This record gives sequence, C-alpha cells and structure tokens, in this order.
Amino acid sequence: MKFNSTKTLLSFTLISGILISVSSNSWLGVWLGLEVNLLSFIPIMSSSEDIMTTEASMKYFIVQAMASSILIFMITMTTIMKPLTLSNPFTEMPLNMPLLIKLGGAPFHWWFPSVMEGLQWDNCFILLTIQKIAPLTIISYTMTLTLISNMVIVTSIIVGSMGGYNQTSLRKILTYSSINHLGWLIPATIISKPMFLVYLAIYSLMNWIITSLMKSMHASNINQINSPSRESSLKKMLMMSALLSLGGLPPFIGFMPKWLVILSMVNSSSYTMITLMVLTSLITLYYYLRLIYTSMMLQDTKTKWYTNNPLTGQVKIMTSLTILSLTGMLIMIPLMNLNY
Repeated sequence: MKFNSTKTLLSFTLISGILISVSSNSWLGVWLGLEVNLLSFIPIMSSSEDIMTTEASMKYFIVQAMASSILIFMITMTTIMKPLTLSNPFTEMPLNMPLLIKLGGAPFHWWFPSVMEGLQWDNCFILLTIQKIAPLTIISYTMTLTLISNMVIVTSIIVGSMGGYNQTSLRKILTYSSINHLGWLIPATIISKPMFLVYLAIYSLMNWIITSLMKSMHASNINQINSPSRESSLKKMLMMSALLSLGGLPPFIGFMPKWLVILSMVNSSSYTMITLMVLTSLITLYYYLRLIYTSMMLQDTKTKWYTNNPLTGQVKIMTSLTILSLTGMLIMIPLMNLNY
C-alpha cells in the first residue's frame, strides 16, 4: 500500500483532537479538541476520485459546525447565567444536545445515513467508531440517568432497530445499527467508564471486521454479497460471525458488553428500559440474519474456472479475531465469576 504522508498527518491530528477533548479540564479545551478532530477528518473523507465523498464531507462539515456552534453558545450562556452545575437537568440537556448531534443519536440522526452512504468503507469505520470516543466521553461527565436521558436512549434504540428494518444498502444498515448501539453505549457510559471502554472496544472490533470484508468484496448492497467471484466461503463465515457478535447473540463476545449493561440496569431496577433495549436488539438481529441468509443460504453457483485466491494477511488477522469472538465469551464468563 502506498504511503500517504498527508493522511498520516491528518490521522495524527484527528487522534490528537480526541485526546485534547477527553483530557481537558475546561470547556474551551473540550470545544477546541472537537474542532481539531473535525478539521482533520474532513480532508480524510474527501476524495477527488469520487464526487459522493465530497458531498458527504460537505454535509458532515455543516452538521458538525452547527453542533460546535451550539455547544460553545450553550457553554457561554450557562456560564453567564449561573455557575455551571451539571446536576441540574435543565442545564444538562442543552450541553448534551450538540454532543448527540455530533454522535448522530436519535432524534438528531437525520444527517447520519446520507453521510455514511457517500463514504468509503475505511472512513465509514472511522465515523462509526473513532469519532464517537470524544463526544461519549464528554457525555459521561455531564449526563445522568434522568427522564430526559432515558427518552434519548429509548428513541435511539427504536429508531436504530426500525430504521434498518427495510434497508438494502449495507452502509445504511450499519448506520442504523450504530444508532441502536448508541442507545446501549449511553447507559454504559453513564454507569461505568470501564464498561464503556469494553463495549466500545468490542463494537469497534466487530465493525472493523465487517467494513474490511465489505471493502474486499466491493459490496454496497445486499445483493452484491452473494457473488462467488468476489469472496470466498471463508469471508462469508467471517461476516456471519461478526454480524451475530455485533447483534449481541450469545455465545459470541458481542453479548458480553450487553450483558454487563443488562446486569447494571437490573440492579438499578430499570426493568422497563432494559426490556425495550433487549426487544429492539432482536429486531437488529433480524436484519443481520437477512444479510447472512442472502450471502450463504441462497443458491450460489461457481463457474469451473473459478479458483480461490490465497489468503491475505488481513484475512488471516480477521479469522483470528473471529475465533476470539467465538471463544471470548466462554473465557470471560469464568473471569467475571471470579470477581464475584
């Protein structure tokens, strides 16, 4: 792969912006880090070879600039009117609203599917995972489990599950899946920082496997992942395991962070909330299974001159990580029981 010094520098400043935001002890530093992160990601998104990426980067810039403007305005107004007390729910929501816009959480998700549709798979992975770190970390400092935050969580899990129900675009399916997972990430962030890190790490791992597979198959729609000339049976098995793990189906390791959230919310007697979260996860599993059915269970014929290509290093890494996904839950259960 050709070394690109510009993208290397932009990737460094993108990570630096996240570190500035999460380590800052002032709101101005938080805002500055978010802006550095934004201005680094926009050139990474754009590509002179594809006009769709330019359109997506413009949409992303407008939405993120609007959210940053709202954030600095709310910080200034709250500081002027009274001391910044984050325990007040009327202070809490105005500060968290621009962060939810940056995350693409419901009901501020209107920009997310259209931006994702125009991005390349590498940038889709960054938007789905890395770009969530700074806003979610700041939310963990400012948000508590109140009626308003519960409404945001419920809206996210419902929109994320129902929005992807009838989609054929793979990018939009992952987008609505991300919105649904955001409804799980927010309570994990509020309840426990280690739980949030575990959830985000496993979620990022599964997304990396899926986006890498889609990139190698040059697939954008459901009907494109059934072509035998584009991927081997091994890649289909990897995709199946990653999707089931992303959906939180036991015994895959993707079930572990959801299990931790369920236990924590049951201990806090949030029975109605956790019931809704589990039911909507079943709906997301439906459209994951639809992808698996399309790629593996329909008739898939191969021509006589079709030969399997040798496995690349990336596929070998994905195979190892998928084996970890299959066996990780079995390893983690005894370790968790030891803590109790």
